Amino acid sequence: MGGSGSKSKGFWPFSGSVGADDPIQDGNEQSMARARSFTGGTPFVLTRRSSLYLDEDGDMAHEFYEETIVTKNGRKKAKLKRIHKNLTSQGIIKLEIPCIHVDFPVVLCEA
Repeated sequence: MGGSGSKSKGFWPFSGSVGADDPIQDGNEQSMARARSFTGGTPFVLTRRSSLYLDEDGDMAHEFYEETIVTKNGRKKAKLKRIHKNLTSQGIIKLEIPCIHVDFPVVLCEA
């Protein structure tokens, strides 16, 4: 059905010590490749790209719409048209609480 956790050797990639659980000595190159991406840096995400946009008036929102009046068969009907032009992205914003990166190679659980 699936792999057993008791058969595999676990290691903590951030300990900095070389011992019996060292993936290089065990020949586990794939695990070490994942661990190397975090050993030089931090596993926390401190910034992200914002999904908010600014329009010409200085209003901030995820999407902007303009109400247009459409006349069909002598009847007036209001429709919303999405605005794509003249919008500027908010850019990169700093997170108040750091998050853990999605490629973090350790499973976290709450006891």
